[in-house]
Amino acid sequence: MSEHLFNNKDLEQMEAHGISLKETERQLAIFKTANPYLKLSGSCVPGNGIAVFDTKAQESLAALYEKEKKNRSFIKFVPASGAASRMFKVLLGYLNHPGEIKQNKVARDAISGETSARQLLIFMEGITKFAFFQELWRTLSKQGLFMEELLQKGFFRDIIRLLLTEDGMGYAGLPKGLLLFHAYPEKNRTPFEEHLVEAASYARDAASRCFLHFTVSPEHLGRFQDCLRKAGPNFEKQFSITYEVGFSLQKPSTDTLAVDLENRPFRLSDGRLLFRPGGHGALLENLNDLQGDIVFIKNIDNVVPDHLKGETYTWKKIAGGYLISVQSRIARYMKELTAEPTNTGLLAEAAAFIKGDLLVAMPSAVKKAAPQVKKNWIMDRLNRPVRVCGMVRNTGEPGGGPFWVENKFGEQSRQIVETAQIDPDDPAQQAILSGATHFNPVDLVCGVRDWQGNPFDLRKYVDPDTVFISKKSKDGRELKALEHPGLWNGSMAHWITLFVEVPAMTFNPVKTVNDLLRIEHQPFGGQKSS
Repeated sequence: MSEHLFNNKDLEQMEAHGISLKETERQLAIFKTANPYLKLSGSCVPGNGIAVFDTKAQESLAALYEKEKKNRSFIKFVPASGAASRMFKVLLGYLNHPGEIKQNKVARDAISGETSARQLLIFMEGITKFAFFQELWRTLSKQGLFMEELLQKGFFRDIIRLLLTEDGMGYAGLPKGLLLFHAYPEKNRTPFEEHLVEAASYARDAASRCFLHFTVSPEHLGRFQDCLRKAGPNFEKQFSITYEVGFSLQKPSTDTLAVDLENRPFRLSDGRLLFRPGGHGALLENLNDLQGDIVFIKNIDNVVPDHLKGETYTWKKIAGGYLISVQSRIARYMKELTAEPTNTGLLAEAAAFIKGDLLVAMPSAVKKAAPQVKKNWIMDRLNRPVRVCGMVRNTGEPGGGPFWVENKFGEQSRQIVETAQIDPDDPAQQAILSGATHFNPVDLVCGVRDWQGNPFDLRKYVDPDTVFISKKSKDGRELKALEHPGLWNGSMAHWITLFVEVPAMTFNPVKTVNDLLRIEHQPFGGQKSS
């Protein structure tokens, strides 16, 4: 097949990316199969897949975390390459049309029911409440423009232009992590800085070191490093810690081949193949390279000001304590099973732990098998990476959710599933989706070392079939794009998965710029924007 589809220049291009011909052909074959939907057998709910801890259990787990953390090392892993342009979609839409953006016209459109006009009015009415307002005011002044005068006249174009474009602050071209999110009396902060502050509370080791790792885009690496150089020393002094911050880029070898609508390799005007970034699932390679111990994973935009951080800290410690408690049980069983021949009592106890605590059922064939077969199955199920995933009550936020998924062997497991992985034409599957009570805020605590302290090779626990295929375009031509199994979706499909209900207050994402006007992102005592 390859000699007809790919030429020598194609092979050179693959080699430059670090992608083998075999891998390229594997990706091509995926496009030619039906869209790989998962088979849901039910949604995870409290009492059936999601643990709910009462006050006593919360206190006990948080205390366990505090007690054991001196014996563990921590890394906070934050995917931070996401561009901020989507936050400003409405503003960019207005900016892309010629002429002045006049308040009176926008107001009339808003009254007539135009959603984008209403969003623009909310932005302009709340503009003084944004943490970036003072910098925007100064940027306008440097160019001989005055914020008060523009607002009084109801002229919005220059305000938006100097916020978003390279003529001014260039916010539309920056990553979310480097935008000013929160206002403080001393110095306003970016999400990157807020993650540094968070880590000082729950991710410091016995030597008061805080290890953080951010995945960033190559064009923004220097800006992140500059931000660290400016902010890091002040926080180190304030919290009596030392930061160890690493950055990495998404590897070119994780890019994926694009195809046209006939599933043929998509070629650019110069005849070269088009390889595209493989989605956040590609970051499994970055996570695997860390070879950490306990890893906290959280999205870059899910941060709050200091006066609301307390609950976040508490629940990070509760989740960390739960992880440590489960890992301790696993380590005991693995040690005893390794030492014992085939103690039937021990096998029964370990199997009961797997069924009762990990919610994994032993296949009937294994139940009927000899003790050694049972032992092998039990040890395989226990000796895996562990993840504790916070889940919040579903309030209509977009994103994946916790479900029971059945594999081709009829075995069920707990998985985080995106809407795109569920067959839209299957009424039964859609009924399960609509009945979900919780969703995934990307709030994970992961144990990535085995019971003997050796790092797992995380690439061994991926379900390669759980890819994402989407329609995109390039140079005006439609194409199909392939994304690797999502980092907290199929990339962790064969981990030990534990779901825990966490308060909604721990989830405060910023998907649009107006989300920063929500009371959760305003200074203490701030008023909710209308």
